[in-house]
Amino acid sequence: MRALVTGASGFVGRTLLDHLATEGDVVTGLSRATGGPEITDRGAVHAAITGCEVDVIYHLAAQSHVPTAWSNPIDTLRINVEGTQNVLDAAADAPGKPRVLVVTSAEVYGSVTPDELPIHEDAPLRPNNPYAASKVAADAVAQQAWLGRGQDVIRLRAFNHLGPGQSSNFVCSGIAHRIASAERAGTRQIDVGNLNVRRDFSDVRDIVAAYRLVAESGQSGQVYNVCSGNDRSIGDVANGLLALSDADLKLVPHPDLVREVDTPVVRGDNSRIAADTGWQPQISLSTTLADVLADARATR
Repeated sequence: MRALVTGASGFVGRTLLDHLATEGDVVTGLSRATGGPEITDRGAVHAAITGCEVDVIYHLAAQSHVPTAWSNPIDTLRINVEGTQNVLDAAADAPGKPRVLVVTSAEVYGSVTPDELPIHEDAPLRPNNPYAASKVAADAVAQQAWLGRGQDVIRLRAFNHLGPGQSSNFVCSGIAHRIASAERAGTRQIDVGNLNVRRDFSDVRDIVAAYRLVAESGQSGQVYNVCSGNDRSIGDVANGLLALSDADLKLVPHPDLVREVDTPVVRGDNSRIAADTGWQPQISLSTTLADVLADARATR
């Protein structure tokens, strides 16, 4: 396939580029970090996308850090909603009318109650933070492109994903970097947030494999959860990382690492993507944690 990836220099974007190359795809990456257009620059995005002839566009470019969204909701809305609209409009004018995969987030489901687990794609959307609200709007923009003009668009609601190369702003990588730093400094304390929160974790390498399978055989207009179907606590992740260290380390709760609003348990239903594409996650959490900690130790 010929593919274009927005947000190509980000954590998921880099992993996706590697996977697509391994699969033999011809890939164009768009990223502000490497001289590409700002995703909110409508004219520049239109020129970049219509200047390529591709089969599929993976729209990953986003502001995805929840605390940043709380402090700067307007920019988050512009990047995540305007940016999505710009990509969809450009794709509608591009040669060959490429399929567009719009990656939103499981955060769109928001405040989920225990009786609603596992979360199916038809669950209500109840965003409880500005990032989640921006992704609900992006999801709606993508759905409208399908319903309103018949554009070949698929929405992907990705649950928590981990892996080497992720920013330390995110929980697993953040803990791994604090462990690596403590090992080097000979200190003991590892600051953590709420260890009781449970999330549906997948390895980013499994996630991008799912994206490509959806690009190949997903149903146009459909929405897919991309998740493991299991939930694990942040405590499980933190203790799994600690078990990989020979240092005498101690987890210490820190108020600055606790979210203003947090859903206690998130667990997704991946039966739709499994049925339509055959995808199932392959990489164990223990393997992911080992790779994340190795990456943190190699980063100074």
